[in-house]
Amino acid sequence: MTTKPVLKLVRGPAAPSPQVRELDWSILMARAQDGDADAYRRLLEGITPYLRAHAARCHRNPSDVEDAVQDILLSLHTVRRTYDPARPFGPWVTAIARRRLIDRLRRQGRRRAYETEFESAHETFADPPANLEGMTNIHEIAAALDRLPAGQREAVRLTKIEGLSLKEASAVSGTSVAALKIATHRAIQRLRRFFHGGSET
Repeated sequence: MTTKPVLKLVRGPAAPSPQVRELDWSILMARAQDGDADAYRRLLEGITPYLRAHAARCHRNPSDVEDAVQDILLSLHTVRRTYDPARPFGPWVTAIARRRLIDRLRRQGRRRAYETEFESAHETFADPPANLEGMTNIHEIAAALDRLPAGQREAVRLTKIEGLSLKEASAVSGTSVAALKIATHRAIQRLRRFFHGGSET
């Protein structure tokens, strides 16, 4: 009498628990704060799917999701020095993501109340340098922001990254609305030149 073969379920290696992943991120962030560019790159690569999942809960349009992820990564880059490696990384980055997503939803709500939504094909310009389609690499964006003069960098951070109105940014920074307009305009021009291979000055 032959016996039937016994089928056994073979499990692959267990996925790392959220706690282990969060610990790894915390270590990478601490190294990045000490100037380890490779650790910073690995951190950004590791958290991007996590942030994308958060963004997908708020946005249906894939381009909105990716824009939201870039917003969060920019904010994280701006405030990376405020992270305390002795504290959990997950709640810290989740709080940043939540604030940025709420800000984006509020801005979209205000915009849609006054503007007609355009398709992406309508949002390009005849002059190729006007289209910043290449601005997708967080490292390149961060490097470009770091090269801006302090006043221009602050204007971009407040109006473009934090999403404040000119009046709100003026109150926060103590800079006049007119000066913020000029600084933001000049910063955008510098960033365009930087991303299209021209001089930043």
